[in-house]
Amino acid sequence: MDKPLETEFQGIYGSYKITSSDQIEVKKYRIALLICGLSFSIGLVHWLLIGSEHAWFWFIPMTASLGYALKWIHIYIRLLHQTLQILWGIGTLGIGILILKGNSQDMLSDIASKPILTLLIGPYFAALTGLGFKEFFCFRRPEAIGLTFLLPISLGGHLLGILNNETVMLLQCISAILLVILALRKFGMDAAADIGDKSVFDHLNNQRSTQTV
Repeated sequence: MDKPLETEFQGIYGSYKITSSDQIEVKKYRIALLICGLSFSIGLVHWLLIGSEHAWFWFIPMTASLGYALKWIHIYIRLLHQTLQILWGIGTLGIGILILKGNSQDMLSDIASKPILTLLIGPYFAALTGLGFKEFFCFRRPEAIGLTFLLPISLGGHLLGILNNETVMLLQCISAILLVILALRKFGMDAAADIGDKSVFDHLNNQRSTQTV
């Protein structure tokens, strides 16, 4: 049985406590977010310093860690939470298609030279943008701007052909670095902040249970 913390919180719909399993879940979320940011950053550095060959490999830990982060993230609106997970799934499928159907060694170069291929990975980065928006909206973290604004601008600009590859790469690098900073700074936060008001979750769950009866 979960051991609750001594501190009791007062939520909108009643009091609640943060359990040890809640704390573990938050730690998992933060670790997954950090792995995602590091994979994103290292992949870009690999591309810049070594070349695009084998740089696609960093999509694997990046994709897996974002999937786990979206599993453990706390979002009040279930539909929004599920939408982000669906986008992640579609984007992951798109990445898989690019790896399996084409020459994986040239995958990133193909995306850079053929903007239309951005549509295949777009849903994945839309999910990452949604996560960034949640962090920005809930905590007003300035580093979340990288995901919330710079990341979609870079991909959208590339798809539409209004940004050159150098600008896209610059915006991607800034976004990746800011994601790492965002993840690192979260380790200094109280777990209760990431969990949010549990009374709201309980209230919404009760509402859904009543509607299904």
